[in-house]
Formats: sequence, C-alpha cells, structure tokens
Amino acid sequence: MIARDLMTSQPFAIAASASVEEAAELMRKHDVGMIPVVRDTKTRALEGVITDRDIAIAVGTRNKIASDVPVKEVMSTTLYTASPEDDIHTALKLMRKEKVHRLAVVSKDGVLKGILSLNDVALQAM
Repeated sequence: MIARDLMTSQPFAIAASASVEEAAELMRKHDVGMIPVVRDTKTRALEGVITDRDIAIAVGTRNKIASDVPVKEVMSTTLYTASPEDDIHTALKLMRKEKVHRLAVVSKDGVLKGILSLNDVALQAM
C-alpha cells in the first residue's frame, strides 16, 4: 500500500500571508489540528505547516491579537513529507522517527497533494 491510497487528497490549505485568526477559524471549521501553508492557493507550493499548538503559543506569548499575526511568522518550516508513491511503512517510520502524527504528501516539484495522518492508517487497519 502507498501513501496515495490512504491520504486525504487535495486538503484545504492556507496562504502564508493569511492571519493566525484565519488559520484558527479553518481549524475549527474543519475540526483539524494542522493546516498546510502554501505560497499561494493556486500553485499550492508547500512552505510550511501551522498547528493548533503554534497558534496557542503565538497568541499567548506575543501580546497581539490573532488577526494581527501572519501565519508566516509562526508556521513550522521544518517539513516532514512523503511522496504519493511512498510505501506506507516508509511513511510510518518517518512519523515515528520525527514524532509527528501527520505528513504532508507532496509531488516531486513540492506541490501539496495530500495529508497522511496516523488516523488515516489506523482507520484502514480496522
């Protein structure tokens, strides 16, 4: 089985120029804890990710309101990714090694294609 078989295809993403408030609202609306951050929503070139933890720390420590903080200031740029063709076991080993619950799935040219989560794998195993 490969990443493409289990990933969430074409996930929503947010532009790096958007506000943390917009990111938090997307997370609430879609009930997720991480959003891929892209250069722009047309090309979907992956630049980072923002998590609910990133938002909590940013808002709690900057003495600013969320609408005044751009995503690009708080997003994580250390990316752990998989290719759509990667074997699922390879992806799981990377998740375990890096202690992450989700991987962005990107094409060879860095375009966001999906998100692979531990939940996706667990649901397949049932």
